[in-house]
Amino acid sequence: MKESPLKDKSYAFAIRIVRLSQYLQNHKKEFILSKQLLRSGTAIGALIRESEFAQSKADFISKMSISLKEANETAYWLSLLKDPGYINEKMFQSIQPDCQELIAMLVSTVKTSKQPH
Repeated sequence: MKESPLKDKSYAFAIRIVRLSQYLQNHKKEFILSKQLLRSGTAIGALIRESEFAQSKADFISKMSISLKEANETAYWLSLLKDPGYINEKMFQSIQPDCQELIAMLVSTVKTSKQPH
């Protein structure tokens, strides 16, 4: 897994999450949800990176599956930030499709990895 779209997209997404978290803390004075978002949103790429040196196929699948769970959790936090108005619809629509794309890519990776070769 040298350079891959999944690795690149998850890293770019993590940067956006860091910036969004900073915005929420500095401008909206929101600290609890923003930290949850920061944790789950940056864990996606960290787990993908970990999977590069997985000890086995099962370990690779496990790391990718956990990354998928983190992406799904991130989608939850984004919705929870949008609905009470911490982020507006435009901000939400800017980042949510990237999160959904990562989820789709991770689902595909996990499914493909589970297939016998």
